[in-house]
Amino acid sequence: MTSKAEYIGNLRVKNTHLKSGNSYITDAPTDNHGKGEAFSPTDTVATALGNCILTTMGIKAEQANLNLKGAYAEITKIMASNPRRIAEILIDVYFPENYAEKHKKILEHTARHCPVLQSLHPNMKKEINFYYEAN
Repeated sequence: MTSKAEYIGNLRVKNTHLKSGNSYITDAPTDNHGKGEAFSPTDTVATALGNCILTTMGIKAEQANLNLKGAYAEITKIMASNPRRIAEILIDVYFPENYAEKHKKILEHTARHCPVLQSLHPNMKKEINFYYEAN
């Protein structure tokens, strides 16, 4: 097993990573009967995409001896209804440096092929933008 999810009441779930014991709570969003006091389940999906992009680019950056520390992603999730689902995820990735063009291509290709992105439904719109320090 990878994790355990336990319903703890009031539309909240405690999620525990079994190998490390780390945990976090999700809460239903305010537009769906919740308090919105924590990530919603769909927030975690959108955020997982940003995490995957940064992690896989971090692997490539280490291989190329690039400094990626301080890079961050701003993530926007847009919901749709009938059925309720994530319709779109927008990711803006900001880098601490303006890398050589060949490194930009490697990082951007890596981001656009991360495992989470490849796992999301093809009908879901996904937009990734890249911003380098000197831009």
